[in-house]
Amino acid sequence: MIEKKLSTEKIYDGVVVKLRKDKIVLENGVETYREIISHGGGACILAVKDGKILLEKQFRYAYGEEIYEIPAGKRDLGEDFYLTAKRELEEETGLIPLNLKKITEIYPTPGYTDEVIAIFYADEFEQGEVHFDETEFLTFEWVEQEKVFKMIENGDIKDGKTLVALLWYKSGLKI
Repeated sequence: MIEKKLSTEKIYDGVVVKLRKDKIVLENGVETYREIISHGGGACILAVKDGKILLEKQFRYAYGEEIYEIPAGKRDLGEDFYLTAKRELEEETGLIPLNLKKITEIYPTPGYTDEVIAIFYADEFEQGEVHFDETEFLTFEWVEQEKVFKMIENGDIKDGKTLVALLWYKSGLKI
């Protein structure tokens, strides 16, 4: 199954996302359109220490609420996912991972975006310095694993990348 692009029209060229409308032809010859949000991707880190998991709480405007997430951030243009993960963990929590390992990459919303999020794991750290972006306001805390998994059961954790990382960890899969 393949779809072939016939033309593309740039709709919006923003700082975080770009929107385009592609005219395509389907395998059966039918022509239609796909609206695609381009995003540079990001990385997130499942940080575990002494039986606790590091969770952040941050207001997310699109949902109008504070949500729980593992530390994460947007990849700079051309930046390696590993460097994004390392940079974001220190910026948001002051932790420098000593054994950062990649778990997987996910496509969070394949129906309309090309975004890729790399998920990492670390359980050894040294202390660095927190330095939030000027538009970033969040809190973080180490939460007992049992409480974190209860939060999942209760529907308190809704973020997809966080759920993938936590359920990978709970499953006992190895890197």
